[in-house]
Amino acid sequence: MHTLKALATLCDTTLAHGDSDTPISGITLTSSTVEPGDMFAALPGLHVHGARFAADAAARGAYAILTDPDGADIITAAGTDSPALLVVDDVRAVLGTVSAAIYDHPSDTVPVIGITGTSGKTTTAYFIESAFRTAGHSVGMIGTTGSRINGTRVPSSLTTPEAPDLQRLFATMRDAGVHRIAMEVSSHSLLLGRVAGTRFRIGAFLNLSQDHLDFHPTMEAYFQAKARLFTRDSGACCDRAVICIDDEWGVRMRDIAAKSGCAPLTVSTTGPADYTAGPSTVADDGTQHCALTDPRGHDHTLTLPMPGRFNVANALVALAVAEQAGLTIEDALTGIASVVVPGRLQRIDEGQDFLAVVDYAHKPAAVAAVIATLRSEIKGRLAVVLGAGGDRDSSKRAIMGREAARGSDLLIITDDNPRSEDPATIRAAVEAGALDVPSTERGEIRTIGDRAAAIRAAIAWAQPGDAILVAGKGHETGQEVNGVVHHFDDREEVQAALQERQAGILNAANPSCTSTDTPQVEEGNA
Repeated sequence: MHTLKALATLCDTTLAHGDSDTPISGITLTSSTVEPGDMFAALPGLHVHGARFAADAAARGAYAILTDPDGADIITAAGTDSPALLVVDDVRAVLGTVSAAIYDHPSDTVPVIGITGTSGKTTTAYFIESAFRTAGHSVGMIGTTGSRINGTRVPSSLTTPEAPDLQRLFATMRDAGVHRIAMEVSSHSLLLGRVAGTRFRIGAFLNLSQDHLDFHPTMEAYFQAKARLFTRDSGACCDRAVICIDDEWGVRMRDIAAKSGCAPLTVSTTGPADYTAGPSTVADDGTQHCALTDPRGHDHTLTLPMPGRFNVANALVALAVAEQAGLTIEDALTGIASVVVPGRLQRIDEGQDFLAVVDYAHKPAAVAAVIATLRSEIKGRLAVVLGAGGDRDSSKRAIMGREAARGSDLLIITDDNPRSEDPATIRAAVEAGALDVPSTERGEIRTIGDRAAAIRAAIAWAQPGDAILVAGKGHETGQEVNGVVHHFDDREEVQAALQERQAGILNAANPSCTSTDTPQVEEGNA
């Protein structure tokens, strides 16, 4: 706990009113979650200022309110009988630091490993988690698939939670005896200050490709946001760095980390680095093997329970991180060999004579990489079921369509999470990109809005030796349409379709009990 006086000093401000010796036990951005003794942080939002909820926070027992001058004016004008008030020019600029202080700086006690990059963050976090757990350590993980302590889910939101939630989560993990925390670090969190106040013992960079250009104006701006994890005086710079230099962005990031004094270790699957990987071989069951060389020149064998050269790069990063964090490379290799990553090249097997895979790929480069991986594994044809999310970077939709059409024998364009957008408009953008590929360089293209029907059409189409890739949602268990999240899990739908095919209910002539060229539900209700 910290007193209001100490927190005011930390923010370089003074108390507008209130008792300076009042202790603060927690902090939150949501008035409905305030508990007695908390500080309520009232930020400006897209549509309404958080100060509008100050009275509710006070009624629930908030001891103090942290806000900006506009928020203070709102509170005063409303005549709110507010508790102690701290006023700063920019709440987000101090929110991480204040939150960390209130929870007694948990990242100073438990080493935090931050993983950034466009693709592979979740897989790499699972690799790191598995390496430490196999070696007998207690591990926390925070990321896209949720937050876990030793594999047990704990409540959290967003890939990187807001600063108060993040610091509270760190404190929960610290109090539970966690030894290491592996967390995904998004570009949004770095720019919006969600990770401010966090000490990153190790920062890892994987790669960069087009994504989030609805938030970042250019790829360079996107890169610079990621670079904050390796830039001195950014408020989020790591102590040490592990950088994959398989792309030009990684080479640049290595130089930034070196200039910042982060002592970067490099990994590569294509050329010289501190950790390097030789060619991969993939067994019939999808297990991948390759030789690797560590910084001391010692050779090892890496075994991965999943295909994909990009996963070798992810594993090398995880190995380098694990060694830097105190594990032996032998223990790390053992842990990585047994990992299971939900929705990442996840095979669904019901005894069929073709491959069915669910993957989270929802960016052009990731779609292309997964398709190339599956192509290298099969002798038959490849079908891809793919959509694009609404209210997100619209410029990548056509590119995703081109990549999927170029690499598949059958592309079925369907809905992903349309959110507030018209699903047909999103599908049309993906289809336009697919049709840009000359007909001699692509296979069949279908559009089926109903995602379940699209999956069944692909499963019905498959012949022995083929592969079906259902891409975009991976581990997700819901589909968001017009503000409502409907239960939907690609893995469940693929499994059900395979079972129907095995039972003779589903076949190429009758893939979904209706034409495969029309959705089975009305627009927007998938």
